[in-house]
Amino acid sequence: MPPIINEDLCTRCGMCAAICPMHLFKHEKGQVPVVAYPEECWHCNACVLDCPARAVELRLPLNYMVLHVDADTLHD
Repeated sequence: MPPIINEDLCTRCGMCAAICPMHLFKHEKGQVPVVAYPEECWHCNACVLDCPARAVELRLPLNYMVLHVDADTLHD
């Protein structure tokens, strides 16, 4: 699932477009970046972590989610 940009929070700086290793975003100066190639997303989280306005959200597909279980809880 592609990143989602909250237009209300976005400062239109283009950091998400600049940092994305797959070049998913198209960004015109002064405009909210657009996710142009959503199927190419690696879900690396770079756009989320580097957005100064915290305007980018990444939704991970269900098969990417991993359940963490502490090994100590498996013993009686």
